Amino acid sequence: MSESTNTEGAVIRAYQDGPLLVRGAFELRDETGAVIDPGRATIALCRCGRSALKPLCDGSHALAGKRRKRPTTK
Repeated sequence: MSESTNTEGAVIRAYQDGPLLVRGAFELRDETGAVIDPGRATIALCRCGRSALKPLCDGSHALAGKRRKRPTTK
């Protein structure tokens, strides 16, 4: 994992009709537990399931034409 100036860990932000944007110190792993090197410090994770780069977002959600409700917080 690369060094980060964020000592508090990762911040994950959900974008309406878009990906989950992950910033900060994080480690990305596949279903077997193997580390995936994303090649950058900030990544976008696919939420629509249409990306050819799963688990990373490739912008395919823009072609989906389906709007999702915003997550609610309590």
